[in-house]
Amino acid sequence: MKKQEFKVFVDFDGTITIEDVGDAIFSKFGETEKVNNIISDLLCDKISSRQCWDDLCECVGSVNKKELEDFICSLDIEPTFKSFIEFCRDQEIELYVLSDGFDFYIDKVFSKAGLIGIKYYSNKLLVDDYGKLSASYPYFDEGSPTSANCKKNHIINHSSDDDFTIYIGDGNSDKDAAQYCDFIFAKKDLARFCSMERISFYPFNNFDDVKNKINELLSKKNLRKRHQAQLKRKSAYLAE
Repeated sequence: MKKQEFKVFVDFDGTITIEDVGDAIFSKFGETEKVNNIISDLLCDKISSRQCWDDLCECVGSVNKKELEDFICSLDIEPTFKSFIEFCRDQEIELYVLSDGFDFYIDKVFSKAGLIGIKYYSNKLLVDDYGKLSASYPYFDEGSPTSANCKKNHIINHSSDDDFTIYIGDGNSDKDAAQYCDFIFAKKDLARFCSMERISFYPFNNFDDVKNKINELLSKKNLRKRHQAQLKRKSAYLAE
């Protein structure tokens, strides 16, 4: 089996980063009670992810852009992520970051960490001259309301029947996308979801755990794809 047959898709907020950057930003600059209510409505499936982001931007009002940028730069990535990136490059494994957050802070977090050339897909955030936040969603799909950036579509677009797909995530926006992958690494809300839905997954604490398990997968001669993931991908391929 060729190493390049593995494709890795990884969530950003709370997975690559120690804390959820999007939640942290709106909790700091928005009205706490409104922010908590909006996020609660999302997690209870009362509103879509896109509506959640629009409502959060609205409740912030305006921000000092310099203060916002300084706050973003105070947040850190999970310490083992950099070595995981190196591992994937050494093993010639393609990696894509799929975020339901925003390019505005992803670029800054990666730059601070000295990470360049990482392919990612996300929503877009604009901060105008008056400090007003506005979001746009270039990858929105009405069929995937749990993520304003349809992660499932990126998985389909960047994999084929010949690939073994890996998903790494922790939250609400990962629930749909992870089901299209053969091997799922999950924690927090995603782990609870997989347990409830009886979807097989590997629990993990950090990217060293993921790296060690992928090394095991690479060494196996008769690796099998997850049947339900195959069916979902096949259905999506036929729909294109």
